[in-house]
Amino acid sequence: MSKQYDDAAAAESQPEWLQAYVESPEKQKALYKRTLLIVVLSQIFGGAGLAAGITVGALLAKDMLGTDTVAGLPTALFTLGSAGAALVVGRLSQQYGRRAGLASGFLTGGIGAIGVIIAAVTNNVYLLFAALLVYGAGSATNLQARYAGTDLASAKQRATAVSIAMVSTTFGAVAGPNLVDVMGKFAISVGVPALSGPFILAAAAYIVAGLVLLFFLRPDPFVVARAIALAERNARVTSREFIEEEEATDKRGIAVAALIMVLTQMVMVAIMTMTPVHMGRHGHGLSAVGMVIGFHIGAMYLPSLLTGVLVDKIGRAAMAVASGVTLLASGIMAAYAPGESMLWITLALILLGLGWNFGLISGTALLVDATNPTNRAKMQGTIDVMVALSGASGGMLSGMVVANSSFAFLSLAGGVLSLVLIPFVIWSNRN
Repeated sequence: MSKQYDDAAAAESQPEWLQAYVESPEKQKALYKRTLLIVVLSQIFGGAGLAAGITVGALLAKDMLGTDTVAGLPTALFTLGSAGAALVVGRLSQQYGRRAGLASGFLTGGIGAIGVIIAAVTNNVYLLFAALLVYGAGSATNLQARYAGTDLASAKQRATAVSIAMVSTTFGAVAGPNLVDVMGKFAISVGVPALSGPFILAAAAYIVAGLVLLFFLRPDPFVVARAIALAERNARVTSREFIEEEEATDKRGIAVAALIMVLTQMVMVAIMTMTPVHMGRHGHGLSAVGMVIGFHIGAMYLPSLLTGVLVDKIGRAAMAVASGVTLLASGIMAAYAPGESMLWITLALILLGLGWNFGLISGTALLVDATNPTNRAKMQGTIDVMVALSGASGGMLSGMVVANSSFAFLSLAGGVLSLVLIPFVIWSNRN
């Protein structure tokens, strides 16, 4: 009961501007639209920053270390770094709001990208590894930004809100890999190695994304959503009703949402990481690699608007199953595609991105459904840690698997693994 009284006192002590949003549905709708606009703008830059590590991270490590065995290590490192950052960004968002968490994450990612450039110039492998960890903060923030649009969305708008944030990432994420040659030439012109060029773009993009959120994500949508939830709880007549709402967390939904996002991330990162190396072995140049990865990232984000509508209309479970089936098709195609064929490799990577898209949006919507504002941002950060760690595992193991077997084996194994989520999704729908 004292908890209820504490919350009532907190509600009464809210600043006037915040109380105005709590009492006005019109202000809430306007803030929801403004938030989506700011998130879209930041994600355009964030997507460009994300693309650098995906496109040339493995190639940079191979160039500096002279072996394929650890080619998956850069992806593993920046994905591992994103795991720690996801936890911090989630906690900051829960405590201080999305603005503080997301801006801090993007700015930290920009600093990491600068570190990678310095490591490439000095040929310092240890600095490269440390900088990639820090660079991972941008990747974590890029993913967590999708939650900001859901804070003030209704249950029927959540997947669509996620999709709007994700589709905006497409513009930067597709442009990034296709600027590999341009940025490589620019890097050479300023006296740094060509493979560090995309990280110059990443540093600028992440820093701009962070500044956009820092200056323009006001009022903070999570702070407003939390105040609205607090006011609604305080309107309950009895303490029993309050306690029931406080404990209204769907643990089964959280577990299945986590599994969907973890498995799709692991499979996607593993196959994607070794594709540039696989292409290099078959004579494809940096420009071709950039184009394939560009199509892949486009498939990760561009279908989001349609995916969001489908997730909201036909359900989270159906789209999660579609994710597993699509990833299996991608794995089979990647395994049997001729290494010299740009067409088949591109199609396999498009399916890989599409399967990931289905899984991430359905899993994200399910996670938001299963939580409430008292624990939502913190839980989102925790789940994203698991997602990042799974990606780190996929990236780290992918190089070892290919070095000891083949890219075909890796692709088939990833496709089969993705099917594991289907029985769990079916189980989650049981009464």
